[in-house]
Amino acid sequence: MENNIFHLQYAIDTFYFLVCGALVMWMAAGFAMLESGLVRAKNTTEILTKNVALYAIACIMYMVCGYAIMYGGNIFLSGMGDIDVAGVLGDFAGREDGFEGGSIYSGASDFFFQVVFVATAMSIVSGAVAERMKLWAFLIFAIFMTGFIYPMEGSWTWGGAAVLGMYSLGDLGFSDFAGSGIVHMAGAAAALAGVLLLGARKGKYGANGEIRAFPGANLPLATLGTFILWMGWFGFNGGSVLKLGDISNAHAVAMVFLNTNTAAAGGAVAALITARLMFGKADLTMLLNGALAGLVVITAEPSTPSALTATLFGALGGILVVFSIVTLDKLRIDDPVGAISVHGTCGLLGLLLVPATNGDVSLTGQIIGAITIFVWVFVVSLIVWGILKAVMGLRVSEEDEYEGVDLSECGMEAYPEFVSGKQ
Repeated sequence: MENNIFHLQYAIDTFYFLVCGALVMWMAAGFAMLESGLVRAKNTTEILTKNVALYAIACIMYMVCGYAIMYGGNIFLSGMGDIDVAGVLGDFAGREDGFEGGSIYSGASDFFFQVVFVATAMSIVSGAVAERMKLWAFLIFAIFMTGFIYPMEGSWTWGGAAVLGMYSLGDLGFSDFAGSGIVHMAGAAAALAGVLLLGARKGKYGANGEIRAFPGANLPLATLGTFILWMGWFGFNGGSVLKLGDISNAHAVAMVFLNTNTAAAGGAVAALITARLMFGKADLTMLLNGALAGLVVITAEPSTPSALTATLFGALGGILVVFSIVTLDKLRIDDPVGAISVHGTCGLLGLLLVPATNGDVSLTGQIIGAITIFVWVFVVSLIVWGILKAVMGLRVSEEDEYEGVDLSECGMEAYPEFVSGKQ
């Protein structure tokens, strides 16, 4: 009877992991739609190309070396092979938690769930450097980001390794449930490093301090992308419970889904109201980024807040993201889709809010963890971006930027009739 329960729990938890991983993979489509909707029509094909290519690169690099750096072992060389049922049963039988509370699932499902997180971190970079970066410089950076930079900071956090052999973030009381800092702030740090070396789009900022808006080409597509991301986030946070097959964890999953949803709602409404008060209009792009900001904030700890608290946390993110986007523009840091604000500023906020509902987490530990993640990713990314700039250049020519990188980088237009007037 006990063995039958084990088999059932193993199957349920593995299947749940795979379904949640598929939901997170679907977020790649959300990023592609959101970013292609918020850039100008002449740059659509190139950003779609980046989003598909970076996902493929992330899958390969994390298999080749990223997973081994982050957790040990090497899937690329050893494969998963046949499962030793007797061995797993023996290990599980000796655990004090028994069937209630323990996580048991296929190692292959764990890899699949982890690899889609890597791709998410890299997708954040794509939107921030849009409309003026060379495609191949971006893709080469993706190799380093997904194969080394992200896995290394992941080894210090989720992997439990000491930071450069010096200190353990876990011992300091650091916690990041599903990756507000580990995934989102890390992606934003890499993006910020690239944007600082890349510079702003031509004409974005005037000589007298003017800030010119570059409207996105397809707001319905951006809205669809936001809803896809919202949906995929249930897998992002829900799967991070790591288990479904018992009563306590099934309830935890339900609470995570509930809090994830309500935080997004709180962020959307708060951003909409904030934009109305600041600009006098209901700004759709701020509404979309507000929903995403709420999702990023709650990602650090979606299991311990009440639904009302999660809504308030999301609302704080929605307010913060509007001010962050405006502030970065004033600083002439050109981020076409608001990725640095959504994932970076709000990722930090999410980390800092964790101790408010989780007494086992230290605010000092959260601050040290956030600094560790940001400094590592930003500095190493700056080095990689700098080498790429010296060797091949990061930015397309002024003429190519004016004409649109679709033609110069990809040789085709997403909206040929609309952009060029061709029949």
